[in-house]
Amino acid sequence: MTYVMVGLAGFIGAVLRYLVAAPFSSEGVAFPYGTLIVNLTGCFVLAYVTTAIFKKFPISQQLQTAIGTGLVGSFTTFSTFSVETVTLLQNNQISFALIYIVISMFGGLALSRLGFKREGKAA
Repeated sequence: MTYVMVGLAGFIGAVLRYLVAAPFSSEGVAFPYGTLIVNLTGCFVLAYVTTAIFKKFPISQQLQTAIGTGLVGSFTTFSTFSVETVTLLQNNQISFALIYIVISMFGGLALSRLGFKREGKAA
């Protein structure tokens, strides 16, 4: 049953990723804003949900796995981040690639930390 729940939540997360990222993605845009927004949002959401929401509203381990791994895991995407970074490098857009890497890594860590801090305030 966990597999089915993760799969369904993954479907929802993937559709949400597309809906959030699509408005920022177009043929002529050099910087991958859509993926950056999705991944940074996912960093905050995963930290907040797993530390605050699951503690405040105890739910089954199956549902926690479905939300964390399925929904948020499919909403965010390291593989797209990687491909977009390599594409920027191949197109000699070194500055954009470096900015993308730095914002993704440090922004993701900062937003994850913020999600954890929110938990401390909620308790």
